[in-house]
Amino acid sequence: MHDLLIGGVNKYLVTLVAVALLAMVGLWLGSRESTPHVARDFEECVEQAQADAPSNDERSSMMRACGAQFAGRRKPGGGYAYYDFMQDRSFDIAGPNPTADERKRIDDEYMVFLDAQRREAISADMAKRRNEQLQADIELARQPVGPPTVLTPRIASSSVVGKKPADRSKHCEAGSLSCGWAKFSAVVKNAFASSPKAKSDPK
Repeated sequence: MHDLLIGGVNKYLVTLVAVALLAMVGLWLGSRESTPHVARDFEECVEQAQADAPSNDERSSMMRACGAQFAGRRKPGGGYAYYDFMQDRSFDIAGPNPTADERKRIDDEYMVFLDAQRREAISADMAKRRNEQLQADIELARQPVGPPTVLTPRIASSSVVGKKPADRSKHCEAGSLSCGWAKFSAVVKNAFASSPKAKSDPK
């Protein structure tokens, strides 16, 4: 009797374990069929969203999630392209999302882009200033010219008119060339003034 009791318990345990295993296998197979296929890229994700979403709002929400999950877009010939809206430019990438090296290359290109933008802004500012200066010069040239300026000679003072030029030979330093020349010219002048022809020649 004791053997019958132990044998019945063993059969009961084996049956219980078998049923539990069958239930677990059934749950696992059922969960595999209900789990959606994981999308490989943006385009596949959008296809799933359009097929699975019951309403337009859910479809739009799922498509936004696809855009957040995958940065790259399929190219017609194969491969992927990443569009950087800051540079308004696309970059070729290997997969549906840029790798770390590809991100670095895109960031480096962005720095070059910013530098070019800065130089362009400086050139535009300089061209604007030149244009404004040119317009100001044209406006200045168009303004009417006033009456001509009359230059009047100064009237010499009476004290200067009556003076004779000073004799430089009296104030010379001995041995200087200019002093010697002044003495020589004074001697020549006196010689001509005292000659008889100069006295008799009427002027």
